[in-house]
Amino acid sequence: MMAMAALNIVWFKRDLRIADHRPLFEAARRGPVLPLMIIEPGLWREPDASERQFAFMRECAAELTEALGGLGQPLVVRVGDAVDVFEELRASYGIDALWSHEETGNAWTFARDRAVGAWARAHGIVWREIRQDGVVRRLQDRNGWARRWDALMAEPLTKPPQALPLIRGISSERLPTPAELGLASDGCMLRQPGGREAGLLVLKSFLHQRGRDYRRAMSNPLGGAEVCSRLSPYLAYGALSMREVTQSTWGRMRDLKGDVSADGRAWKGSIASFAGRLHWHCHFMQKLESEPALECRELHPATRGLRPAEPDETTLAAWCDGQTGYPFLDACMRSLHATGWLNFRMRAMVMSFASYNLWLPWRPTGLHLARMFTDYEPGIHWPQVQMQSGTTGINTIRIYNVVKQGHDQDPTGAFVRRWVPELIDVPDDFLQEPWNWIGAGKLLGARYPQRIVDLAESMRAAKERIYGVRGSQAFRNTADAIQEKHGSRKSGIPMTGQKAGRHRRKKSKAQGQMEFDV
Repeated sequence: MMAMAALNIVWFKRDLRIADHRPLFEAARRGPVLPLMIIEPGLWREPDASERQFAFMRECAAELTEALGGLGQPLVVRVGDAVDVFEELRASYGIDALWSHEETGNAWTFARDRAVGAWARAHGIVWREIRQDGVVRRLQDRNGWARRWDALMAEPLTKPPQALPLIRGISSERLPTPAELGLASDGCMLRQPGGREAGLLVLKSFLHQRGRDYRRAMSNPLGGAEVCSRLSPYLAYGALSMREVTQSTWGRMRDLKGDVSADGRAWKGSIASFAGRLHWHCHFMQKLESEPALECRELHPATRGLRPAEPDETTLAAWCDGQTGYPFLDACMRSLHATGWLNFRMRAMVMSFASYNLWLPWRPTGLHLARMFTDYEPGIHWPQVQMQSGTTGINTIRIYNVVKQGHDQDPTGAFVRRWVPELIDVPDDFLQEPWNWIGAGKLLGARYPQRIVDLAESMRAAKERIYGVRGSQAFRNTADAIQEKHGSRKSGIPMTGQKAGRHRRKKSKAQGQMEFDV
């Protein structure tokens, strides 16, 4: 045990691991380390927080506690306001330095970090924040961003400290339950399990067993659940680092290089496509880092006020609950409620339907999806929500036809039949469009709702509204400035596994059609 000395506090936030954790390694080189997690009730009262997210995080934290205990100093948990917790530790024990990874979180965490920074400066405490992904703080220019990403991901993985001497006299509080934080049960019965060990198993199974048909089947709602990596929640909470996932992916690509068999070609195409999407993961997070207001305000000012300020609550509830009368859309929303996950195409489709066909404001629908996603990553989520709602000004408008998507992505109807059992009597030929079935009169409006809107008419009206705003030269001039700041031109980011040079464009219109899913 160590006698009490000024502490090097390592503040664990969304980086719940000891492997490839540079703040932990660097702090351990300088003195006694207090590994600290602060459960902040204010954060979990935010409208984007949910039970499924906290339960996943809690499982990651339990493994982190065990891993740190194996080094000699278990995780110390405090419940409360971060500044209050740090001040109590400073007053009682002294703080040499505060260490953490940089975080691109929601507006609440941004404000909290500013408050912690002000507190640290007031007490002469150095807060050292270290990058853990490809996001660049205070980025001035997007040119060369992907090269910097590649260089960072190629750096050696940081090994955990060999030991952390136990610090006497500092006790830990227990992790609260979701209910104790006021998080209502949200019915996510099929959520992925949290924890680093689960994440490592998911990574291994994707790269060596499940991922062969990733490129071909990722958009299928049933097949995608199997062939997509499913790593997103482990990256969102830092049970795995982006660096170790990237290096494992590169290693698998090297192993496949000489395989000329049909199986080998399929694997190489899929793993290369996945590697490109790891770039895009951080690319979207960079948008929120550079423009924090993206979470709350339309990126292109001309689109502000385009939709109602408040949603129609009946329409919003029907969409949230999967009761719109469009079977494929409803199946996606119900599946998301039960599992905490959808593939990217389906995420884009449900958001498109809410924003265009239902003409709902994007902030309330985006908040519902944020709560439903176990893998909610604010830096990816809010730029995507705006992109699919047509408010960025720089992305191609894409309005998904939910009936066509049902026919294309669920041709056998297996997905719809699993999640919309009310349609059990509907023949296969009419499953995606039950209103055309001869028995629709007894089904619709009784066991299953009538269509909430006319699909063709709502699409036409949405196009008139959105393109009516986008047509002016003033709109295009502002869009050019947004593109200069946030677009991927000259960044060299590969798309779907292609060589980067083929996709360096001044206007990144293809972004609107990217199927990003890790």
